[in-house]
Parts: sequence; structure tokens; C-alpha cells
Amino acid sequence: MTTQFAKSSRTGRSNWLGGIERLSWMLGILAILGFLYLPIAVLVAYSFNDSRSLTWPMSGLTLDWYQKLSQNDQLIQAFYNSVYVAVSATSLTLIIGIPAAIALDRFDFPGKGLFRKLILLPIALPGIITGISMLILFRSLGFNLSLQAVIVGHATALLSVVVTLVYARLQRLPASLAEASADLGASGLQTFFLITLPNIRTAVIGAGMLAFTLSFDEIPVTFFLTGRDNTLPMYIWSTLRRGLTPEINAIGTLIVAMSIVLIFASVLLLRDKTKSKNV
Repeated sequence: MTTQFAKSSRTGRSNWLGGIERLSWMLGILAILGFLYLPIAVLVAYSFNDSRSLTWPMSGLTLDWYQKLSQNDQLIQAFYNSVYVAVSATSLTLIIGIPAAIALDRFDFPGKGLFRKLILLPIALPGIITGISMLILFRSLGFNLSLQAVIVGHATALLSVVVTLVYARLQRLPASLAEASADLGASGLQTFFLITLPNIRTAVIGAGMLAFTLSFDEIPVTFFLTGRDNTLPMYIWSTLRRGLTPEINAIGTLIVAMSIVLIFASVLLLRDKTKSKNV
């Protein structure tokens, strides 16, 4: 009876310690999530504040700041410019980065190791260094500063993101699939579109989304390469020099909403493709 009591006491103590440990983990996770997302929640809340002063408690709720955004032609044009630059830079990085990752994975060529290290350099360098170097290059070649120059600059800085993610996925793809496709008479392009690309599409989508996000909110490279055209981050930065206003909170809220929609859309897209593949 004493032994049974001791066992039950140890079991109860173990369950109690396990509960404390789980509670500690939950509190830690909640603290991290709060640290990450509480500022975003505050930004969203103040975008509906009917007062220009950012003081708590809020005096009331309004949608006037969003209405003013819809009437701000400069901001709308800056948003369109940012989308244009991000989409173009992402497309360019995918067009160049996917073949580069395949070349690193499938072929041996002189200087391969050096190429792998150099392609990671742009993401490791500070954005201001990349911007200055691209500015000097464009000036030397006689190119005018414009959104097209910004696209090239962003693609150069983000190429390593695409190559790294796609190359890591290709490393897990058996080479026997491409060999079997070639044995069955498929050409290189047929093998890529029918075998390789479907197996790496998750990495391609993830790399594209990451490149789009990084390009959309890029400031240092854009600052040195843009001409008279403005992008949304540059517009926000110039506006913040005059002080924080509720319009900035409204812009940030719309960007957060757009990011959430993109994330859920990509998750649903990948889940549907995975289900159809399993079926």
C-alpha cells in the first residue's frame, strides 16, 4: 500500500510538473506572438481613430482616413509603381534564378563553388551598398534612373533568395526522375515543365512570394535608383518626416490585409494542388 501511494505521489508530481511546463511554453509562445503582432494590432486600431492625435484611449471610430487615401493621387500612383516594380523584379528573379539553381544542381562546371558563394553575396550585403554600386554602374553606362533601373536593382539583390530556395528543393528531388524522362524520349523542356517544375512548385511559389514582399518594401536600393517616380515605401518615408499621421496607419493596415490575403491564397493553392496530386 505504501508503494502504491509513493507511485501515485510520483505520478501526481510528474503530471503537475508537466502541466507547469506546458503552461510555461504557452506563455512563452504568447509573449513572442504579442511582441511580433501587438504593434501591428495597434497600427490597425489607430487607422480607425477619428482624431489625428495618436493617444489612448481613442476618441471614436471613423473611416475618413481610408476615404482620404482613395482621394490621394500621389499615394495611389506610388502604390501602382510598387506593385509594378515588385511583380517585374519577382518575374525577372524567377526567370534567371530557376535555371541558375538547376545548373548548380545538375551540372559540374569550372568555378561552381565560387559561383555558389558569389550568388549569396547580394543578400548578405547591406542594401545601401547594393544601391550605391548599382547607381555607379548605371551612371557609367549612361542609363537614366527610373523604375526600370529599380527593377534591375531589386532583381540583382533578390536573385540569391530564389536560387537558394529552389536549389534547396532540387537537392531533395531524385535525379532518377529526369533520367527516366529522358529515357522515355522527353526533351529537356518537356522534362522541366512536366517533371521538374511540378515537383519544385512549392519552392518556386515561396521564393516568388518572398521576393515580391522584399521588393515591395525595399527602400535603400530604391532610394538610389529611382528617378522622379515614387514607390509606396518611399512615399511613406517622405511622409513620416513630417510626422506620424492616421493616413500612414491606414496605408499600413491595407498592406497588412493584402499580405494576409496573399498568404492564405498561396496556402489554399498549394493545398488544392497537393490534394489533386494525392487523388
